[in-house]
Amino acid sequence: MEPTRQHQDAFSVAGISVRTTNREEGNPDTARIGALWQRFFGEETYAATPHRTADTRIFSVYSAYESDAHGAFDVMAGVAVSGGTNSVAIEAGDYLVFNGQGEMPHMVIATWQRIWQYFEAHPEVVRTYRSDFEAYEGPDKVSIHIGVS
Repeated sequence: MEPTRQHQDAFSVAGISVRTTNREEGNPDTARIGALWQRFFGEETYAATPHRTADTRIFSVYSAYESDAHGAFDVMAGVAVSGGTNSVAIEAGDYLVFNGQGEMPHMVIATWQRIWQYFEAHPEVVRTYRSDFEAYEGPDKVSIHIGVS
């Protein structure tokens, strides 16, 4: 399934975050994203975050890229907010949107594998590595937005 290209207006997400790399995430001993999500739901961050907007989706935001898919980056699990501290901005711009549906977390991992394969097969499409995000519309449905120029 090919991604769709869409323009995204800027918005902010607040929650909790970690810094990691794809290499670290590939090793169960150093992976941090799974523990981030356990903490997010365990502490009910989605309900306790101030300045929430009417957007009920849960987000995972990838930002502060050191370089590209091989460097370090920040991951935030959070909700859309209208302001406040400890938020990260989703930059306005063009994004390729990849959709996934199925059992978590396998569905998200499979969708990211499709994303990496897509960019390997389409070197003419350039990622911006400024802000990317996953938007969860339910327990088994995600749309992953990858910033492109």
